[in-house]
This record gives sequence, structure tokens and C-alpha cells, in this order.
Amino acid sequence: MRSIGELARDSGLGVSALRFYDRAGVLVPARVDPVSGYRWYAPGQLEEARLLARLRRAGMPLADVRLVLAGWSGADADLVRGLLQTHLRRLERDLAGARGEFSAVRVMLDQRESPMTVPARTDAVRLSVPAGELRAALDAVRFAVGRDPELPMLAGVLFDAEGGEGGGLRVVATDRYRMAVARTAAAGHGGPPARILVPAPLVDAMRALLSGDETVHLSVEDDRVTLWAGDRQAAGERLAYDFPDYRRLVRLPAGRRAEVDVAAFRKALEDGPVRAGEAREEAGDAQDLSVLHVADDGTVTVCGEGDEDRDVVAVNRGFLLDALTAAGRERLLLEFGAPTAPLAVRRTDDEDTFSLLMPVRLDG
Repeated sequence: MRSIGELARDSGLGVSALRFYDRAGVLVPARVDPVSGYRWYAPGQLEEARLLARLRRAGMPLADVRLVLAGWSGADADLVRGLLQTHLRRLERDLAGARGEFSAVRVMLDQRESPMTVPARTDAVRLSVPAGELRAALDAVRFAVGRDPELPMLAGVLFDAEGGEGGGLRVVATDRYRMAVARTAAAGHGGPPARILVPAPLVDAMRALLSGDETVHLSVEDDRVTLWAGDRQAAGERLAYDFPDYRRLVRLPAGRRAEVDVAAFRKALEDGPVRAGEAREEAGDAQDLSVLHVADDGTVTVCGEGDEDRDVVAVNRGFLLDALTAAGRERLLLEFGAPTAPLAVRRTDDEDTFSLLMPVRLDG
């Protein structure tokens, strides 16, 4: 017999995914300890678990996976081959459709006035920023920086210097699945708005200099970014990519807001039920999801299997815990829109600093 941890290690399925497939009746353990509830799997179930992992990586719907496993255990080769062929044709149709749409998008890109990948050089920018405010702003967004090597334009923090009187500095980061935005006061930049994409290692070097409350100075000349803190400096090349237009991405329709006590909500997330979602490309394993529901009275519930309704939203639990930490407040506002709209995590005292978490589709 294999423990659930051993089966997870040997099959490539996560422990949370195995728990989900047990609850869904897809891969039920051979024995469950009546006292501890611990799951044990028979030797022959390793092959089924590996097959299940391959089918899910290939994007096969859970209903078809269930039939394939049933045919596999019953030696019904014709059923298995038929289901595999049906799913392969479905993938080929989807790929052909995607190719057509991407070709149209490429034509649209070619017709743009400025199709260059590398943005034009920014005029010299010089800013004076309170160190404490910049420190807090970077802490609020650093967790959302992208790490996908295929998307280097997300591998840093955008410094968006607002021009004109009363201008400030916004810092923004996103990895597609979450976005974080913060704003700090800034003085000295009287020109047009300037967008500078600072690579994550340089952001971390800057953050290390922001230990006091003095005013620090940020300068950009050609492609070089420098932060001065007294007689110390952190400098490097900016990233030569265009960052997505985050202002469009943060325009959300108004949703229901619920104020939560962060400590209590964090405990509810950590101790509460989780669901398994689709694997992300970078992770390769099913995500631990928290399914949230907000009642009319503003109470937020972490839902278990079968007790959610149509007003729930599922988000990556680890990402939500990161957002709570980055917000740095004892109380926060959660803003719920439609189940397919991002979940917003907002401060009660600062409307310019917030995080957005993309919802995740629940398996089944």
C-alpha cells in the first residue's frame, strides 16, 4: 500500500489533487483509516494515477477522464481509444481556431503605427520620493512580479511617473494571474508621464536602500535607472519592453464589498477547505483553491465541497495569502464582482494601493 504522499510523489499528482479526485469519485483510495481519515492506495492504483496525470495534462475533461479510467480498469480498449481520439480531434479543432485568431491579431499588430518591440527612449526623468512611502509601495507590489521566462515584459516593476503639478509615482506588477498597484508621492518631474520598467533584481537592490525616512532620488537617463539614498546608490538597465496598459485592467465594475479582519480571515483560509483547480503552465500541478462567498450582511465564508452557490468565486489560496500580507493592514476590503471577475483586495485607508486576483475555474 502507498500513502497519499508516496502516490503523489510517484505519480506526478499533488496531494491536494489526489484528495479532489477521491471526492470526485475518479481515483478512490483502496483504504481510508476510519480514525485518522488517512488515504492508502493499492499497488495497481499507481498506474491509474499516472494515467490520470497524463490525461489531465492533455486537457481532457474530468467526465471523459472518469470514463477512460473505467475502460482502463475493465480492459475496454475500444472505449479508451475512442475517447482519446475524440479528445484529440477536439484539441485539433481548438488549435485550428486559435491559429486563425492569432493570425488576425498578428495582422492587427502589423498595422499599428509603432510595431517595434523596444520602446523609444524616455526623456531624462528625475524624482524625489519619501523613502518610507516608496518602501511601502514596493512591498505592496513585489509579490506579483512575473517569473515566466516566456513573458520577460512582466519580470519587473513598472515605475509610472505622473507628470505635471501634483504628480506622483505609481508602481505596478503583474504575472497575469494577479496584479498589484501602489502609489507614492513624488516631486520634481514636470514633464509628460514616463513609464520605466525596472527589473526585479534592481527593484530588490533599491528596496534594500530604503531603510530610513529620508528623501531619496530616482533618475532615468537613456536606459539607465539609478536610485540615490544619501551616498549609496542602486543602478542598472531598465527592461526594454512595453508593460501592459494596467490602467485598462484595473477598471472594474462596482462589486459587493466586505470588510474582513485579516488575522481571522487568514486563519479561516489556512484551516478551511481547499479545492483543486487547473494546473498553471509554470507550476505543472493543480492549484490549492479557496472558494469564497460573501453574504448580504458582508460575511465572507470559505466554502467546502457542495456548500457553495452561484455567487462564489474561487482563487488561488497562496496568492490570496500573499496579497493579505502585502497589503500590510489589520483590516481590508474584499470586493467581489461576478464569479468570472477579479477579486480585489483593497486597503480601507488608501484607495491607490490594491491587488487584483484572477478567479480560477473549478474542476468539474
